[in-house]
Amino acid sequence: MDSGTNKFFYSRLPVNQIPLSDLLTEGHLFFTVPPNWHVLITDVKKSTDAVSNGLHETVNLVATGSIVAVLNIALQEDITVPYFFGGDGATFIIPPTILNKVMIALCIHQKNTADNYNILLRVGHVSVESIYANGHQLSISKLKSADHFSIPIVLGGGLSFAEKIIKGEDYEIQIPLLKDETLDLSGMQCRWNKVKPPQNLDEVVSLVVIGCEGKKQAEVFKKVIDKIDKIYGQPQTRTPISTTRLKLKATIKKISEEMKVKMGGRRPLLILKTWITTLLGTLYFKTKSGKDYLMQLVDFSDTLVIDGKINTVISGTTRQRELLETALNELEQNNEIHYGLFVSKESVMSCYVRSMDNNHVHFVDGSDGGYTKAAGVL
Repeated sequence: MDSGTNKFFYSRLPVNQIPLSDLLTEGHLFFTVPPNWHVLITDVKKSTDAVSNGLHETVNLVATGSIVAVLNIALQEDITVPYFFGGDGATFIIPPTILNKVMIALCIHQKNTADNYNILLRVGHVSVESIYANGHQLSISKLKSADHFSIPIVLGGGLSFAEKIIKGEDYEIQIPLLKDETLDLSGMQCRWNKVKPPQNLDEVVSLVVIGCEGKKQAEVFKKVIDKIDKIYGQPQTRTPISTTRLKLKATIKKISEEMKVKMGGRRPLLILKTWITTLLGTLYFKTKSGKDYLMQLVDFSDTLVIDGKINTVISGTTRQRELLETALNELEQNNEIHYGLFVSKESVMSCYVRSMDNNHVHFVDGSDGGYTKAAGVL
């Protein structure tokens, strides 16, 4: 397939309906990202401190806001772009046609975040061409993870290289001149209570795995996924989200925080309207349509991210986690991987809902720090 320079490059990638473990070692199913595309990264600076100060859900919401901002712009252009939720930020691979619009939107989001929470959201981009010029690879595939839902799978060190540049102290970016531009975060929601693991499971594990330099990344990742599959079972059996554990948190405070991120401030009338709508949601979820939505919500939960690293949130028993740690320790002692793992009793979820039928995605992190705490171990 010719990767070309087309803005529809990712939109037109075929969706693979094979197990992830098999996909990882099928090199012909991965395609080189066009060199004129850009890697764009948002990241909450000093997120570990923010999490320690009780702002974990706020950090998640800010990260989700950056994804919603980019996806709404892509929607206007009738394209899809790959994105990767990281708990305290997000990574995107985007065509040059939307770069300026995206940067303007994210700079507005950055300013709102600083004004409302005194949190600095890094925003930056690196051209794919410069990634290749520095000897790094960036290849991508699509994996069907549920009906009507697919996720990007990225191999190579390109995204990690871009992240190091953007997080560097000497990184500078020209901030677009902001005039009357507006930020569109429509569809962003954060109205669920912390979610306890499914029945008969004890805990939620947030896991981050990177391959050691010089090792064949795809083969190492396959080993890790095989271990997870063997210990925890298939993705459907280890998801931390289940319909019986979902409970709406219809509080004014919760909705007010959502509005601060979406609108840049509080809007009392809109908060009241949204609160009433959320209360009515408890009735809607008892209808057939509502129950169908909740089933989709579980399927459309973003619990696995492969962006040159493995990031996943899984639920299971203490014994399963001990077996996983034993397996990962062995791989680490063989200098094949480094990993960080954080255990919590619940997961947290923020959402992007364009419509209640097939057009929604739900970003999942372990509670009390999740991905941020796991990455801090590395």
